[in-house]
Amino acid sequence: MFTLANKQQQIGGALGAALLWLGSGIANPLHADNPSRCAVDDRGREVCLHASANRIATLSPGATELTYAAGAGDQVVAVVSYSDYPPEAQDVASVGSHTRIDLEALVGLAPDLVIGWVTGNPAEQMETLEALGMPVFYIEPRSVEDVAHTIERLARLAGTEPVGRQAANAFREGMAALTARYSDRDPVPTFYQVWDEPLMGVSDKHLIGQVVQLCGGENVFGEQHRLVPRLDDEAVLAANPETIIAGGMGEENRDWLTHWEQYPNLAAVEAGNLYFVPPSLIQRPTPRLLEGARLLCEKLEQTRQKRGAS
Repeated sequence: MFTLANKQQQIGGALGAALLWLGSGIANPLHADNPSRCAVDDRGREVCLHASANRIATLSPGATELTYAAGAGDQVVAVVSYSDYPPEAQDVASVGSHTRIDLEALVGLAPDLVIGWVTGNPAEQMETLEALGMPVFYIEPRSVEDVAHTIERLARLAGTEPVGRQAANAFREGMAALTARYSDRDPVPTFYQVWDEPLMGVSDKHLIGQVVQLCGGENVFGEQHRLVPRLDDEAVLAANPETIIAGGMGEENRDWLTHWEQYPNLAAVEAGNLYFVPPSLIQRPTPRLLEGARLLCEKLEQTRQKRGAS
């Protein structure tokens, strides 16, 4: 049977003592008596707080952006590495990375709400936080509507509903406008490269794949069963996309695209349709996805215009 004493032995004396101290004063946040604020997270758990969260820890860069978008930036007391947007988030205390959390530092900051990442945070560490009764709200937006709804749920827990509602609706309206403008345009066979080694794309079920579709793109690997399928050069050559779009390592690093220039007969190379979109704008499920989607739609429109000029 799991006990806090067991966990103390696993984690170590100093951290275990801090956890035991913290655990002694926290009630179970799930289904709390007479709760004032509740929301269902992306693991299907109803998380209830007795009052608005005033000290929030965000355990992924995306969670940080979404919490700020919800109007709760002033309540964020802990982030993880690469939480670089908005800029003021860089001044918040860091508690490690999303894959390795410094639990002692996190506990020391005494958050009253932790925003976790369903598939990105280490399960054992998250279980430790939950075992203490620390309120953990898991998120993993996988659609345009999920992004907007996540902002609204975080605003509910933080007591910033008016700001969150405005941000969510602005995102919805912006994405709807792009859909109306581009989704019925002539399709563009597209490969979105999400990683280089190993080479990876996205399926139509992935949020980026959905953006490709709303821009009128035809994802050449859209039917893959995995959200992020592993590929090789031969698979891309066989699919022969008319356009290749990549993020890359860094906000201005186009190196992944130069790799494809060794294949002059590849349709995207022959037509000069190798495009870069800054990864933070397209690979994080946050309101900035709207800006990334606009750029991606513009790249596909450039491909269409080149057809007419040829």
